[in-house]
Amino acid sequence: MNREVTLPLIVDDRGTLQVAAADVSKLLRTVGGRWLRLVETGQEGLDEDTVAALTIELAKLADRIDVACIAHSSGTASG
Repeated sequence: MNREVTLPLIVDDRGTLQVAAADVSKLLRTVGGRWLRLVETGQEGLDEDTVAALTIELAKLADRIDVACIAHSSGTASG
C-alpha cells in the first residue's frame, strides 16, 4: 500500500492551493466521529465493527496528512 502524501492536496491550473491539508484531515476526523455517533445512537444498518475500523483508517490517514504537513513546513523530508 502506498502511504505517500503529496502536498499541496488540491490546486487549480495556476498552482493556487484550493483546499488546505489541515481542512482535509479535519474533515476525515469529522466524518469518522459522525459515523461513530450514528452507531452510538442506534442507527439501523450500520455495523459497529465496520464503522470502528473505517473510523480508525480515516484517523490514520488524517495523521499521515498532518505529519506530512509538519514535515513540509519544517523543511524535514518525510518518507
